[in-house]
Amino acid sequence: MGGFSRGRLSRMKRHLLLVLAAALAACSPSQQASAGNPAPVAHHSESGLEVIPLTVTGTDGKVHQFQVEVAATDEEQAKGLMFRKRMGADEGMIFPRRPPDFASFWMRNTVIPLDIIFIGTDHRIINISANAEPYSENPRASLGLALGVLELNGGRAEELGIGPGAKVEW
Repeated sequence: MGGFSRGRLSRMKRHLLLVLAAALAACSPSQQASAGNPAPVAHHSESGLEVIPLTVTGTDGKVHQFQVEVAATDEEQAKGLMFRKRMGADEGMIFPRRPPDFASFWMRNTVIPLDIIFIGTDHRIINISANAEPYSENPRASLGLALGVLELNGGRAEELGIGPGAKVEW
């Protein structure tokens, strides 16, 4: 009866692992994700923050897709979009509020005008401070408990017909 020596079996296992690793590396990210591996995490080239998809469904049923940076830590939230000179039309930044609270934002050191969108605990927009003036230190506050705050380019919410009551999912 034939058999394998331990050394030969070990070499075969190593070879098999190398072949499997090479095959997996050749797969696209979507193929890897569908194979049970998580998709690679995208990060913004300027801020280094994680970038995730965010959807706003207006009260009229229109759906708007954005790619937003996540300002998750206190430090990231304090900096926000300060010093940023431009942002794409369908880009933004989300500030998750854990726990939800009455949020207040200003535009200190913020170069571009922004729409500051306050999102309630039901994921619906409470209120919007539209076209917030660059460098202004005037506070812009939520009208209720905010689960998150979304910043888009100034005027973008009005341009897309996004207003109070719209559903925000991220």
